[in-house]
Amino acid sequence: MGGSVPENRYTGVLPVMKEKGYTSNDVVAKLRGILRMKKIGHTGTLDPQAEGVLPICLGKATKIAGYLTDTDKTYRCVMRLGLRSDTEDMTGKVTAVSDCRGISFEEITDAILSFKGEYDQIPPMYSAKKINGRKLYELAREGIEIERRPSRVNIKDIYDIASLKSETYDDTAVADVDGKADGDGYPGVQFTVECSKGTYIRSLCRDIGEKLGCGAVMESLIRIRACGIDIGDCLTLSEIERIVREGNDTDGIENRIFPIDRFYEDCSRIQVSGRTEIMVRNGNKFKAGTTLSGRYRVYFEDGTFAAIYDIEKGEARLCRLFL
Repeated sequence: MGGSVPENRYTGVLPVMKEKGYTSNDVVAKLRGILRMKKIGHTGTLDPQAEGVLPICLGKATKIAGYLTDTDKTYRCVMRLGLRSDTEDMTGKVTAVSDCRGISFEEITDAILSFKGEYDQIPPMYSAKKINGRKLYELAREGIEIERRPSRVNIKDIYDIASLKSETYDDTAVADVDGKADGDGYPGVQFTVECSKGTYIRSLCRDIGEKLGCGAVMESLIRIRACGIDIGDCLTLSEIERIVREGNDTDGIENRIFPIDRFYEDCSRIQVSGRTEIMVRNGNKFKAGTTLSGRYRVYFEDGTFAAIYDIEKGEARLCRLFL
């Protein structure tokens, strides 16, 4: 049996700081080697050039990957005005340039803030979104552009808007169409956005640029909060590798992994024992107090977090089991 890889070496959510150049799947693959376990999943893709919070589910926590993916995210973005590109960011080919002279910082701020709330957003062609079983970026690489149906997204808040140049933009755009965007000579704006799942910040920049009439692309993106995890809680892959290699009982990687029940803190807690504990272990429904109603974290008498149950009219039904 020597050399076999344990399925559940760790359980919980590991807060990873994804660095530029890695895909989300790259991070998962590298962690399988570092942690010596197979059961690992991420909670929503980040573009290779983006960086920031990437919660990684380990062991039994992979059961909540979809649940965590549905949570809101917070990003810090830098946008460049006066450019349009096929990828909607600085990595693609410039398809159009515009003179941004005369656009005031106040006008830019108003345009950005006008997107607060729900709106219908068309996803970019260079994205992992699937249409008829094909990822859009696969079609885009083949030179195929298809009509995309808009998705309803929610921009919960936009704040910390800052100009990266003067208050009045009077630069003349100087780039060749079909050339690579380098950002030089183009007015930059930084802002922080809290948004629902499925929001493309590249496309938000595109839409802000279209509203201003000059176009815009995303220059950089950092996810600073996801699934209730802040960027300050996160570890790079090299830091994780070092901790696993050098860690001990007081400073091992186990101490940097969030337990599953942390992500259900909005649910009330109940404790069960005896026959009811047996029923929970088997995923069966059980009778609960008639005063209880809603979604609950269920624990055993020894403190073990066991499951999430929905309780209605005194009857508890399993939502998700973690044993």
